[in-house]
Order: sequence, then structure tokens, then C-alpha cells
Amino acid sequence: MENENTGIRINKAMAGAGLCSRRGADELIRRGVVRVNGQTVGEPGLLLRPGDELEVEGRKIEFAAPAGRERTYLLLNKPVQTVCTARDPEGRPTVLDLLPGKYAHKRLYPVGRLDYFSEGLLLLTDDGELTQRLTHPRHHLPKRYEVLVRAEGGVPASALEEMRRGMTLAEGEKLAPLEVEILERGSRLDLRPGRDRTLLGLTLYQGINRQIRRMCRDLGLVILRLRRVGQGPLWLGDLGAGNCRELAAKEVRLLRAAAGLEE
Repeated sequence: MENENTGIRINKAMAGAGLCSRRGADELIRRGVVRVNGQTVGEPGLLLRPGDELEVEGRKIEFAAPAGRERTYLLLNKPVQTVCTARDPEGRPTVLDLLPGKYAHKRLYPVGRLDYFSEGLLLLTDDGELTQRLTHPRHHLPKRYEVLVRAEGGVPASALEEMRRGMTLAEGEKLAPLEVEILERGSRLDLRPGRDRTLLGLTLYQGINRQIRRMCRDLGLVILRLRRVGQGPLWLGDLGAGNCRELAAKEVRLLRAAAGLEE
């Protein structure tokens, strides 16, 4: 078992630093581009200890101390007008500004992003291996959104079918088919005649930048509210805007399993 006396396996340290997966670390070692204390590493099972210097392809890599420390997994309900970065050069509020003070000393980072005017479920963690896996194009988990749109006369059935088939954006990007359904529409959402509002439920299986906003733009739908409510096995539930909670142990296990990570 790894502890402060025996150290941490080098592939686990590299994955924990967010550099790659454990298998990716093993491949880098086989390629001969990993060095510890100036010496090329040839054994994937090598244990790193505090004070060791790790370099990958000539770049120094900081790794976590080997004490089997508990990782932190937070589910945040991101409000609008908040950016998903650690710092913002324009001085806008960031998602880290929303976290309680007890997390200030932790190196938490958002997994993926929601744009400035989008809201809802956002995962933050210091688990570099999970972050690397979930942000890799090959391992995107299904994401569920609720999108309130406005369209004269309502959303046409042809627009829904185009989303389901997999449309091509104006910029030429071909999108994978997605799931879309009408959750609610009519007078309760908008009492003004001729300006129908429709609440759509969308499930996406890929990670194209600003995909929903660009789809709706091309289909003539005006987005009034865009909220992520689910990601893989995680659901936002009734968590209030700007609030966060730690994932339960079962949620962490399900999330890592969904990402294809062993315990």
C-alpha cells in the first residue's frame, strides 16, 4: 500500500497531476521521455517519494504528496455571469469565488466549462486523473440540459428532427445526433401572444464548443435560459444557484466508473 514512507507509483502521480491517464503515463515511460532526479525511467512501477523531481518531455511536473490523501469532488450550481476559470483577467466573478472558505487551500479546478451566461451543474475537483479523462474527447459523458427558447409560433418539428439526426453548423462542423424533447410550452411560460416560449430537454454526447447556442442560432431559436441539469450519473437536483455540495462516496464511484477509471 502506498504511504508517505513507500511513495506513490509514478503513473498514478502523473495521472494525478492531470498530465494523462495511467495508461498514458505507462506509454510515455516506454517512450523514454520520463525522468526522475535526472535519470530516465524505465519501470512503470517506480515509486516517487517527497522531494523527487519528475520531468516529462523536459517539463517539470508537480505531483501530489503520497499520503493517500482524500480527493475533493464538488458539485456546483453555477449561476449566470460567472466564469469557469481560476482567475479572470477582466475581474469577473469566478466559480472558485463561490466556494466556502474551507476549500480555499485546495487546488480545485472546474471539469469542463459553462459559458458566462449559462448556468447549472459544474463539477470541481483536485482529481487530475478524472479531470483528464472527463475532458478528453473520447470520454465525454452524456450531459443533460434544460433550454428555454423563444420562437414565433413555437419550435417547429423540423428543428427537433434536425437536432436528432445530427445537424451541420454554419461553420461546417458536423454534430452527432442528440436527444431532444419538449418539456413544456404554451401560455404558462409566456402570456404574450405570438411570442411562444418552449422549454426543451437536450442530452448531448459530444463536447463541441457552445454547441447548443450555435444550434439554436442556426435554427432561428432565441435562447432565454440555458441550464445544465445532469452529467453522467450526476444530477443537479434542487441545489440552489451559487451553492455547492460534496459528492457522496457512491456518486464518486459511479462517476469514476463511468469515466472508465479503476478504483
